[in-house]
Amino acid sequence: MTSVHPTCLVDTNLLVYAVDPRDAGKQRRAITTLDNVHARHIGVLSPQILGEFFSAATRKLPSPLTPLEAERLVADYIASWPVLDLTATIVQRALRGLRRYQFSYWDALVWATACENGLSFVLSEDFNDGAMLEGVRFLNPFNQNFDLERLQ
Repeated sequence: MTSVHPTCLVDTNLLVYAVDPRDAGKQRRAITTLDNVHARHIGVLSPQILGEFFSAATRKLPSPLTPLEAERLVADYIASWPVLDLTATIVQRALRGLRRYQFSYWDALVWATACENGLSFVLSEDFNDGAMLEGVRFLNPFNQNFDLERLQ
């Protein structure tokens, strides 16, 4: 039996849209993408992404989740998804990416996490769709041309 290796880092915005009913289309797309990436065992999360999700879901939504609701969702993600470690090497690479590519620190950390873990893709609407930096391609799962098959 061939094992499947993760290929993509899932960014915070997918997790947030999955619980945000303001845009039903984006919510459906986020849920479908998360379900498919998870079922194929090709996606991973990071502590940063889980922390950002908790913060956004409890503070930035018009109808925010309670801290307990968000904590339960984070616990579910931790139990069912691979969660990568945040390391000093990732932080150093993020700082280099911040200078070189003019990322915000938090976006640089997402990119650096993918780079340092040998992931080919970051799924996010926060980057230039299709751009590739140092072996990591950014794909916007809310783009009508997004194709999940490209991730394997």
